[in-house]
Amino acid sequence: MECHLLRFLGRHRRLLDDRVCAAIGTERVVWLVQPFDAPRAWGDGEWQGRDFLPKDSTARTAWTGLWPPRGSQPTWDAIGHATHDGVEEWLLVEAKANLEDLRSSCRASPQGGRPMIERALDRVKRELGVPHDRDWLTGHYQLCNRVAVFHALMEHGVAARLLFIHFVSDRGGPGRTCPGSAAEWAEALAAQDAHVGLPAGHPLDDRIHRLFLEVAPR
Repeated sequence: MECHLLRFLGRHRRLLDDRVCAAIGTERVVWLVQPFDAPRAWGDGEWQGRDFLPKDSTARTAWTGLWPPRGSQPTWDAIGHATHDGVEEWLLVEAKANLEDLRSSCRASPQGGRPMIERALDRVKRELGVPHDRDWLTGHYQLCNRVAVFHALMEHGVAARLLFIHFVSDRGGPGRTCPGSAAEWAEALAAQDAHVGLPAGHPLDDRIHRLFLEVAPR
């Protein structure tokens, strides 16, 4: 997945921009440069939590009271500025290329940051009208914590949009189920949505988007 998004950002940016703008209903998008991370295989890192915001941003400083400062932070595959009706908004991107990547669970320790994470997610569930019994810690935790970050941004007056890019026709292999069409993504995404329980018309509904993008568009 990561290589596909980096390839589009580096070699097919005009096509990517056109598809993204059509999916989210904006006029243009300008991408932030990804941070470096020397220990990683390619030396490229990802934006974490709300580190992309100015250091004096209220939304950034408030995050320290909502999420454990240690351990893994929610990360973004890409961050951009999207212009909508002349107004600039943040664009947060999470990308997937196979069905297995949809599933994840919280690995924080009950003696560590897990209780704080659970409180943060429960609060977002209440705000968005999600039934209390929906488990946001197991099954689709990655999606849920991205929604939590997004919700916190909007709560502090930071205009943003959240885009999930689902790549189509990636190469499959052992342990990788790669849909060849948007329709082949549908069943797994429907199961994910049912598990998470975001109701239609929730307060962030019109700012969360999906884009199905061919690995090699014809």
